[in-house]
Amino acid sequence: MFNDDLTRLRHMRDAAQKAVRFAQNKTRDALETDEMLTLSLVKCIEIIGEAASRVTRERQLEWIQIPWAQIVGMRNRLIHAYFQIDLDIVWNTVTQALPSLILDLESIIQNEEQK
Repeated sequence: MFNDDLTRLRHMRDAAQKAVRFAQNKTRDALETDEMLTLSLVKCIEIIGEAASRVTRERQLEWIQIPWAQIVGMRNRLIHAYFQIDLDIVWNTVTQALPSLILDLESIIQNEEQK
């Protein structure tokens, strides 16, 4: 069970790192014209949310620094209301929220690997 949680954390970290890398040297305006950028960022956020939804509740409660409900909620919004995606929220998530999420995930992963 917990081994799967660690795998999910790695999936979250990897997708977050990809999203940040994809957005590097881009501007918010690029989301209006670069369909591949938009789709790649949305997909990465979806992966983060899907992986987060599969982390056991017990571990979610242990790792309270991760905003589990918001991450899963954003995934659900992107999946189910794909026709109403707010690109400002996508951009802010990638450029403002994901860098700190990556740091938190890396810290948790490192601690778990040392156990």
